[in-house]
Parts: sequence; structure tokens; C-alpha cells
Amino acid sequence: MALHPSRFLVIAGAVLVVFAGVLMVLPRGLAVTAVGDLVSLLALALATCAMTASAIGNRGQTRLFWSLLAVGCFLWTVNQGLWTYHEVFLRRDVPDPFVGDVILFVHIVPFMAAVALRPHRPPEEQKMYFATLNFVMLLIWWVFLYAFIVFPDEYVILNPIVYSTNYDLLYLVENLVLVVTLAVFALNTRKSWKAIYRTLFIACSLYALTSETMNMAIAHGAYFSGSYYDILFVASVCAVILVPVQAWHSELTYEEPMQSSGRWRAVAPRLAMTAILSLPIMGYWAVFVDRAPDRIRYFRLMVTLVAMLVLGACLFLRQYLLDRQLIRLLESSHRSLENLQRLQSQLVQKEKLASLGQLVAGAAHEINNPLAAILGFSELLAENSSLSGEQTAMAHKIGQQARRTRDLVAGLLSFAQQAPGEKVAVDMGALVRRALKMEALNLESRKIRVEAALGNTSASVFGNANQLFQCCVQIIDNAVDALEEVGGGTLQVSLREESRELVVEFSDSGPGILDPKKVFDPFYTTKAIGKGTGLGLSATYGVVQDHGGQISCYNKPEGGAVFAMRFPALSLQSEVKVVEAAKAHSTA
Repeated sequence: MALHPSRFLVIAGAVLVVFAGVLMVLPRGLAVTAVGDLVSLLALALATCAMTASAIGNRGQTRLFWSLLAVGCFLWTVNQGLWTYHEVFLRRDVPDPFVGDVILFVHIVPFMAAVALRPHRPPEEQKMYFATLNFVMLLIWWVFLYAFIVFPDEYVILNPIVYSTNYDLLYLVENLVLVVTLAVFALNTRKSWKAIYRTLFIACSLYALTSETMNMAIAHGAYFSGSYYDILFVASVCAVILVPVQAWHSELTYEEPMQSSGRWRAVAPRLAMTAILSLPIMGYWAVFVDRAPDRIRYFRLMVTLVAMLVLGACLFLRQYLLDRQLIRLLESSHRSLENLQRLQSQLVQKEKLASLGQLVAGAAHEINNPLAAILGFSELLAENSSLSGEQTAMAHKIGQQARRTRDLVAGLLSFAQQAPGEKVAVDMGALVRRALKMEALNLESRKIRVEAALGNTSASVFGNANQLFQCCVQIIDNAVDALEEVGGGTLQVSLREESRELVVEFSDSGPGILDPKKVFDPFYTTKAIGKGTGLGLSATYGVVQDHGGQISCYNKPEGGAVFAMRFPALSLQSEVKVVEAAKAHSTA
């Protein structure tokens, strides 16, 4: 069970009281030095463990946030470990310059990167590789500042006074940047994240104050390990430990961005550009303004050139990633536009079919009643023996036209009442073969040669077998009529799988279609008067749409028309689920 924040505060307060009492009782010497260093080291190790535990218990960018904090605490612990090793185990004063100063300076950078990650924002707003690149550029720039300002007086030409002054000032600026950033985030977040940022702000502010007072005491020779400065230091570390303790008892949910979030989103790249643009200025200062010895000026110039090269490579990589992202967005926008246009066309077509269906249904029912009367009276007249031959022939013609009108009305009703039938897994290969077999006699009598390339695909379609069969027959009949105009030809039928879709294609060598875009419109037909109503392909379009598919038509460059139906293909696993669902439905 995780420790509650209030209980942790009580324990931390008790530890600080005992720690302060021990330091006040012990005289200055090895004992008080050991207590001060070891307690500080233990507190930092606990902070590292607490941050690591929070990183393990989270995922995504929240895990990266805690991981970066854990890295910063680990570097902090390494610095304190080296300090303790010299004073407690080697029993020597810490050397000046001290190698741990570089580690202490760098340990703030992962803290900055963790905050710059903005883990309170939804993950879809961010790209992890951009966050990583921002961290790398931030780290390089702060390391460059250290190498440019502090390092020359530390290792090139030793100048302890200048080195200590520059180090303390730069370290203070680094801490203040982190504190100000945390203050801004604490003011602009809500709920659990607000508490996290607020506690981290208090901890970093207390540490910045403690660090500055320690550095001032060291400069005046008043600091020693185990003094009251270490009490403030351990208190600041306890405040850092409180951050993951609070997180264990909070639900760190993502927050919706505020209206001003766009400005903050542009801060990171602008800071990166500012850092890169600052390098030539600092190089110019090192060459023409700096009055330091030539060795230091030369070193600063070389450091500037190396930093320009490395940050330039990072900038090139960032631009490359941005270009790739832009290309992906353009491709996605293009696909979305095509899908939107296709959807718009489908919606317009469905609206036409729905409106026309309602009109046709009402008109067909009204026509059926007088039509039945006309057909009945025409049959009575035809059977009347008192009529002349011419009158009887006329009665037969009236009956013939009435029956033709009845068939037309039946077709209208069939078009208007397109109700979705029961759907099962349909083998499209077998269905297309059956449609071709049924139309075989009609095709041979019109000198039409069929070339079928149905392959060995076993993919199925979830749909109504009868409706899909009628669609195939309708398209074949349409091709037969087109080829009959030119005295015969070839009808090519193919079946294939394309990216989880089953494509059924009918291609003829006829004269083509005058306007392929209108071929699925109701009542649009290229046939002679009395030979077609133009409702067959419209009904086919509706059936295909009802099955979640798409139907298209286009003319071939060499002549002829192609009708292609695309349906979502069923995998073997999906077919098993469909069969089980059908069995369960029939049992119920």
C-alpha cells in the first residue's frame, strides 16, 4: 500500500527534527560530516527510487515524464555520492575543481525536459520523437553554456575565483528557469496535475534558495558538511519525494488544452531557434570582445563551432521529421477528401433513391387498381363472341399493353421496396459462376464470348445471396444489350482480392457508355424506348451500398465499358462468427 502524503509529511518532519538535533549535538568533525553527507545521499537515493517507481507504474508520455525526473535525481545522487566518497571514505576535502560539478549542473536538464514534455496534455497532440529531440537540443545547449562559460577557467587555465563565480551564476539561472516554468504550469493546469506542478515548484524553489545560500557560504569559507545548510537541503529533497507520493494517490488524467495553448506549443521550437542563433553571437564575442587569454578564447571558439555543428544536425533532423509529417498529413488529407467526395456522392444517390422510392411506391399502388380493371375488361371483351375480328384483335392489344404496364408497375414496386434481406456468408465465386451459367444461352445466341477469370479465391462476402445474384445478372444483361448493338463481342468477368476487398469486374468490348457518371441515376438509360426503364442499375447501386460496398463504371480507352463491384471480404475467422451467429438466430 502506497504511503499517504499526509503521513509522509509527518514522517519527513520527524526525520528533519531528528536530523537537525543530531547535527546540533555533534561537534564539527568526521562524525557530523558523515551524518550530513550520508543522510543527504540516502534522501536523494529515495527520491530516485520514488521517481523510478512512478515511471514503472505509468505508461506513455507520463512514464517518460517520471523517467526524466528519475534520471535527474540519479545524476543528483551520483554527485552527492562522489562528494560523500571524498569526505567520508577518503577523509579528504572535495577537490577544486570537482568533477561532480558538471554532473550537478547537468542534473537540472532532465527536470526541464520532463516539464517541457507537458504530460498533462493528451498524447495525440504530441510526437514522442519531437519531445526526445527537444530534450537532446536542450541538453546540448546547456552543456555548451557550461563548456563556454565555466569550463575554460576550470580546466583550460585554472582560475578558481572566476570559475566559482561563473558556475554559481549560471547554475542559479538554470534553477530559476526551471522554477519559473513550473510556476507557469502550476497556474495553467487543473486538478491532480496542478498539485503535482505546485509541489514540484515548491521543492525546486526551496532547493534553488538552499543551493544559492550554500554557494555563498562556500565562497566565504563558512560552509562545511553537516551544517544547518544540509537541513534545508534534505528538506528540499523531501519535497521532491513528496511529488511521486502525491501521484500515487491521484488520478493523473489528461487535460483539454486551453484557448491559449497554441502560443505555448510554439515556445519549444522558438527556444531551439533562439539557442542556435545565439551561437554565432557568442562565437563573435569570443573572438572580438573577450579579453581572456588566447588559449581560453581559442577553446571557446572551438566549443562554439562544435555546438553549431551538433545543433545544426539536430535542426536538420527536426526539419526532416517535420517534412515527413507534413507529407503524411497531405496524403491523409487527400485520402480524406476523396472519401468525403465519395461519401457525398453516395449520400446524394441514396437521397435520390429514397425520395424516388416513396414517390414510385405511392404511384404504383394507385396505378395498380385501374390497371387491374383495364386488364379484366380487356379479357372480357376478347372473350365476347359478338365482337368482330378487328374488335377482338383490338381487345387483345389492350390486354397486351395492360400486362406490359403491369410488369412495369411491378418493376417500379420492386425498385421502391428494396428491403434488406437476411445476410449470410456468400461465396462470390460460386455466385458469379451460377449467374454466367444461367445467362449462357442468352450469351451464345448473341455471339458473345465469355472469358471468366474467377481464380481460386475462397474469400466470401457477408450479404444476401439472392440480391447479389440479381446484381450480377443485371450487369450481365446490360453488357449483353450493349454487345448486341455491335453484333457480339467479348465479356470478361474477373474476381480478385485487393487489400481486404473482394472485387468483381465485368468488362465488355461494346461501344461504351455515353455518360458513366449518370449510369446509376434512376430512369437514366441508353436503350431504345420500350426496352428499358433505367431502374436496374439504380437498384443494383442500392443493393451494393446496402452491403457496405462500392460500384463504379468507366469506359476503357480501347472501347467498351467496365463495371466493378467492391465488397468487404470476410476472413475465415469472420465467416465462422457469421455462421455461429446465424445458427444462434435460427435456434432462437
